[in-house]
Amino acid sequence: MKALSLSLACLTTLLASQAQASSPDAWATFDKQVRASCTKASQLKNVKVLGNAAQFDDRVGYSALLLQGQYPQKHMKGQTGVELCLYDKQHKSAHVTEWDSIRPALEAKGR
Repeated sequence: MKALSLSLACLTTLLASQAQASSPDAWATFDKQVRASCTKASQLKNVKVLGNAAQFDDRVGYSALLLQGQYPQKHMKGQTGVELCLYDKQHKSAHVTEWDSIRPALEAKGR
């Protein structure tokens, strides 16, 4: 009987901690972390986030975010650039790459 009570107590604690991890406050904190990490990793000037992050399943381990800003190189003359940021949930690190090929689709949507 004690083993059953202990098992139920452990299960309840586990479920409560998982529910807490998915609370609106936890998601808001995670979103801020993703945005801050991605904008810091960006190579663009005056970078801003486009839309909300795409949240992949935990088995994938990444969130994706689009960024837009101006290229800092003089020869680019302040041209607008787009980057894709992949945020590694496990290592809490952001990785960006240029993704200007998406610009026509963004411009068609009026971004």
